[in-house]
Amino acid sequence: MTLPRAWQRMLSGRRLDLLDPSPLDVEIEDIAHGLARVARWNGQTSGIHGYSVAQHSLAVEAILRRIEPGYGRIELLTALLHDAPEYVIGDMISPFKSVLGPGYKSVDERLTIAVHRRFSLPATTSAALKKKIKQADMISAYHEAVRLAGFTVDEAGKLFGQPGNLDEAFVERWFEPWPTQMAQQLFLDRFNKLFEA
Repeated sequence: MTLPRAWQRMLSGRRLDLLDPSPLDVEIEDIAHGLARVARWNGQTSGIHGYSVAQHSLAVEAILRRIEPGYGRIELLTALLHDAPEYVIGDMISPFKSVLGPGYKSVDERLTIAVHRRFSLPATTSAALKKKIKQADMISAYHEAVRLAGFTVDEAGKLFGQPGNLDEAFVERWFEPWPTQMAQQLFLDRFNKLFEA
């Protein structure tokens, strides 16, 4: 019996096996391209452009810099790549992840390890760093929910916690959806600055 295909062909020409992803098949250009085209909130956001996972990843990394100004390139690169598997599996909303159960988490974890190994990060993220990235992620989700996804302040507060101490200029910069090419290029630029540091 022939097993169903479990690999995704990337524009770089790489074939990424979802069941056994190799770091050698991970390219940052593929990640940036994919994340810039994957919409957060299943595309249920206001504005001319979708709010991409690439832009969200940049926002989370920028928020983390504010929360933990002493963090270095490893921590910040880990934050920038916290949703990297979504370049191939898409952005599943939390309720759907719950429906899918442990199968989704297993695929996500394997892809995360491959991405981390490809870019010389620890294969697994420490609990302390995960907690800080999650904090930044929830602050981002709060602002996305209120500014883009139609949530009330009360709803967003109950689901995502407090919005953090972000000034209006920061919020406007990171939570106004960018065109795809802009999100892709800014993600690549930030990755290169951190990776080459």
